[in-house]
Amino acid sequence: MVSVDDVRAALTEVTDPELPIGIVDLGLVRSVAVDGEVVRVGITFTSIACPCTDVLREDVEARLRRLDGVARVEVDEVFEPWSRDDMTEDGRLALRALGVV
Repeated sequence: MVSVDDVRAALTEVTDPELPIGIVDLGLVRSVAVDGEVVRVGITFTSIACPCTDVLREDVEARLRRLDGVARVEVDEVFEPWSRDDMTEDGRLALRALGVV
């Protein structure tokens, strides 16, 4: 059976469609739950008008479906405000390297 840690590790490989930075490092992943073969992920976006919500959802689903023991992936949009404070230190460094912050 897949674990929450397995899911979180896999999500580190999913990058934001607009920035070459992982969604975990950006702080977009708000929750992860595993119930048998069903994985549910709550994600937020850097802006409410993010044009890449569908792409991001599809990328999360595609990556998690490759995990052994996952039959279904549910991605829930969580409308919580995002800020730079949500990012990991690696995410901040990556944005600085791009000249974004």
